[in-house]
Amino acid sequence: MKKKWLALVCLLTLLFGSATANADELMDITRKSYPDVKEINRPKSSLIIDGNTGDIIWQDNIDEVRDPASMSKMMTLYLLFEAIGQGKVSEDTVIKATQTDQSISGIYEISNNKIVAGVDYTISELITMTAVPSSNATTVMIANYLSNNDPDAFLDQMNSKAKELGMTNTQWNNASGAAAVSFKGLYTPQRYDNYAANQTTARDLAILTYNFVNKYPGILNYTNKPVVTVKKGTPYEETFETYNYSVPGAKYGLEGVDGLKTGSSPRGAFNYIATIKRGEQRLISIIMGVGDWSDQDGEYYRHPFGNALIEKAYADYEYKKLLTAGEHEIDGKTYKLEKDFYGTVKKGTEPKLLVKDGILKVDNGLVTLSDKISDGMKVGQGDDGSAPVLDSQNNQVATSSNKAKTGLLFDPKLLLGVPVLVVFIIIALEVRRRKKRQQTTDRTVDLEEGQQNYSRRNRR
Repeated sequence: MKKKWLALVCLLTLLFGSATANADELMDITRKSYPDVKEINRPKSSLIIDGNTGDIIWQDNIDEVRDPASMSKMMTLYLLFEAIGQGKVSEDTVIKATQTDQSISGIYEISNNKIVAGVDYTISELITMTAVPSSNATTVMIANYLSNNDPDAFLDQMNSKAKELGMTNTQWNNASGAAAVSFKGLYTPQRYDNYAANQTTARDLAILTYNFVNKYPGILNYTNKPVVTVKKGTPYEETFETYNYSVPGAKYGLEGVDGLKTGSSPRGAFNYIATIKRGEQRLISIIMGVGDWSDQDGEYYRHPFGNALIEKAYADYEYKKLLTAGEHEIDGKTYKLEKDFYGTVKKGTEPKLLVKDGILKVDNGLVTLSDKISDGMKVGQGDDGSAPVLDSQNNQVATSSNKAKTGLLFDPKLLLGVPVLVVFIIIALEVRRRKKRQQTTDRTVDLEEGQQNYSRRNRR
């Protein structure tokens, strides 16, 4: 019995210890640059990835399902940029605002910009107002345009795209992050819960952001400024300051930040996505669940955490060329690369290169964000002609494992595996012990009470 209790204590220690280890280190990292940050404002989830390779450099509680609030608008914008890429619409396309659009912009609880019925707005202007002041009105205008005014069809598109990208813990119930009921009957999906918030995780948002900035980097032209103006020189001119205070020129301006989106809600607290590029190395930072809705200064509190993790990641890791195009010998075999091979590596180390199943990878000890994202590159053998030379972008091949270490810390999932193993061993030993006891008892009963045809199995 004492052994059982000891095992359970060890289990609980490991579970709770692994859950708080990253969080404690996050506070230490942040306080080195921002000593006044408070424990009460610590993010519920945080994540840093290399935006070129998808490798996770930092993670803490990244699979907890949370309300992304207005960061939901990123999926609406992603579908818009996808349509632009397909030639279905352009940034110069004009949408005439309706009375419904104007009425939505007039709802005090969800509005922070003006839309005037009968006025022509370009897609470019709608992108600006959706991305920077986080306009719910312009988000719905975009969604309605792309779906022929069918909110359910657009939500179907959002959820389908999330599944396609590998966002496995995401459910969209509205296009903007504001529950449909907040629109007071002006935006009413029929097959989706009008009272429900959207649900996603830091990992899923990073997957979306990774695909967004790699496939449609034009979004960054809208999110990299501290102040933007639309309809300049017209009666409808409006100027907006970014809520992403990590953009250079803003309150917590940080070198290289060029996007991407913030969001806040009573349920989700304060969140933001930052995209950063210094030289050839791009990072993506996800911060979720900072502070409390009752303290609106939470929109500032989120940035020190993100900034500190970004600087730590740049200090510890680099994205660099590991092999030049041409022939190289790896593990006794010769491979030919049609282009240079880059990887994310810890500074001051010489990582090992390996080829597995025709994929060149760097053994950097990092987990890749998703099995739909790879930090490797297809290659073929070069000297014996046994295979054709194949090539792809580093980020196009899905072959990575999610069972390695993280960068700044060990992956907490590894620690969680230890208590699982302990539980398994305890259960296995107990089953074995009971089985032996059962067999002994059954034999005794059969011998002593065979006349009564008694069996323990009949009593179960």
